[in-house]
Amino acid sequence: MSASTESMTEEEILKENELVERSRNDSRAFGELYEKYFDRIYYFLLRQTDDEEIAGDLCSQTFVNALNSLSRYAFRGLPFSAWLYKIASNEVNKHYRKSKGKKIFSIEEIKVRELVDRSDEDWDEEIIQRLLTYLKDLPTDMLQVLELRFFEDKDFKEIAFILDMTESGAKMRTYRALDKLRKNFSIKMKYDE
Repeated sequence: MSASTESMTEEEILKENELVERSRNDSRAFGELYEKYFDRIYYFLLRQTDDEEIAGDLCSQTFVNALNSLSRYAFRGLPFSAWLYKIASNEVNKHYRKSKGKKIFSIEEIKVRELVDRSDEDWDEEIIQRLLTYLKDLPTDMLQVLELRFFEDKDFKEIAFILDMTESGAKMRTYRALDKLRKNFSIKMKYDE
């Protein structure tokens, strides 16, 4: 699991939902959610824009949209962060549609090293650098699921919600991306379902 995220127990998710419910009428409660998730959402957006100013603007817009849409938020048994990631994904997609730019994923070397640490293989520096280059050339849809699964530690249910697809579609896309990595780098991943 990466240092920036944590898996939540069902009890923690339910407790967080109580905070979300209070947030509907209490801006201080929403402030707690903002404090808890701001950094995660910001860095998620930064990896997709590779621009601190744009990431900051999109992050602000994500939280403004979340606050303005809180009355329509429906608890689905997922952490509140899944809803924030979905809003952030939509914001970054809107940004690229408006700017007509090509979507970017800036894969942080430290995150790739975390991924490598999950493998059963010993990697030398040359292979890690090749992997970094290879990841940058993967299709955006594959990078999205790898990022959410391994860099953001999201489960398949959350990935499906964030990317607006079925859970089986999220699994299939993740496994396809991993198969591509395995074929090109002989990676044997250790991960749970």
